[in-house]
Amino acid sequence: MSNKQSGFTLIEIAIVLAIIGLLLGGVLKGQEMMTNAKIKRTANDFNGISAAVFSYLDRYGALPGDDPRAAARWGGTASSPTAGNGLIEGNFNSSTATDESRLVWEHLRFAGLVSGSGNNLPNHAFGGRIGIEDTRNGVTGNVICMEDISGKVAEILDTQMDDGDNATGDFQGSDNKPYVQSKNYVVCSRI
Repeated sequence: MSNKQSGFTLIEIAIVLAIIGLLLGGVLKGQEMMTNAKIKRTANDFNGISAAVFSYLDRYGALPGDDPRAAARWGGTASSPTAGNGLIEGNFNSSTATDESRLVWEHLRFAGLVSGSGNNLPNHAFGGRIGIEDTRNGVTGNVICMEDISGKVAEILDTQMDDGDNATGDFQGSDNKPYVQSKNYVVCSRI
């Protein structure tokens, strides 16, 4: 009777571990690439929305959402606020359909400058809502705000788009203290 044992050799185990390591490295690198793509898309959203607002202003002589002639322009299908004062009033994430901060999206969509329908708030790459209002987070003037941005992403965006400091500049997070990686922020950038 032969007493032969079967099993894996040390070389076979080493090869399997090397393959597992390569697979894990590829998955982690892929996740990092996806996160970087989302960050780039979010930064592009800030720039694209700002460009859309300025295009609207150039075309119609008023800010979207604050355009008193919008209803007449689109045959009464668009809502018109009464202010016309150059400020986009209302919270960026307002649920009141007649707030200027919601009408922004309706006016931009009627003008063909952004996609979507009605005055629904769009979402950014990380899933939170995007909105516009007048002055928030210490940034004065009309600002584009995005909610539910992690501290890690907020710091990267702030560094790419401004000065990297949460307490200064045209891009700031919701508490004006150094970014905490694990905390979520509302970040706003001046238009």
